[in-house]
Amino acid sequence: MSETAELYDQDFLLWTQEQAKLLREAAERRVNFPLDWENLAEEIESLGKSLRHELRNRIRTIIEHLLKLQYSTAREPRNGWIETVERTRDDAEVLLEENPSLRREVADLVERTFERVADFTTKDLIRRGELDKKRRDEILARRYGAEHVFGDWLPGESEVK
Repeated sequence: MSETAELYDQDFLLWTQEQAKLLREAAERRVNFPLDWENLAEEIESLGKSLRHELRNRIRTIIEHLLKLQYSTAREPRNGWIETVERTRDDAEVLLEENPSLRREVADLVERTFERVADFTTKDLIRRGELDKKRRDEILARRYGAEHVFGDWLPGESEVK
């Protein structure tokens, strides 16, 4: 099996980035194939971007449910929120195992995603009467890091594992 074929199986995201780069280099050298080089490169890059988007969506779900577990006064859906966090963490971990180069983006994705998700979730909890508006700024200031989003930590536990 060729090195590029192995990379395709081991880290699809990295493969998409390298293939797009190689296509652009071939276009610069004016390789005489009747291919739409730039659009091919962009489409391959977009495959990698879709993986990043998928990971960001998983992170959003985890953050939303961690916030609900931490700040909602509702009792009934708690087990469902815990199950969602655990299942989504597992899905995200599989995605990261299949695309190891995405791991280096996790901390940044969590940081960039937190405020939007926390803003939406706190507004929802306020509308439902489960959260006092005065606590909103405090919650937005207590950001979760990658260690909160991934791993075994759940709100109510004293420290991140």
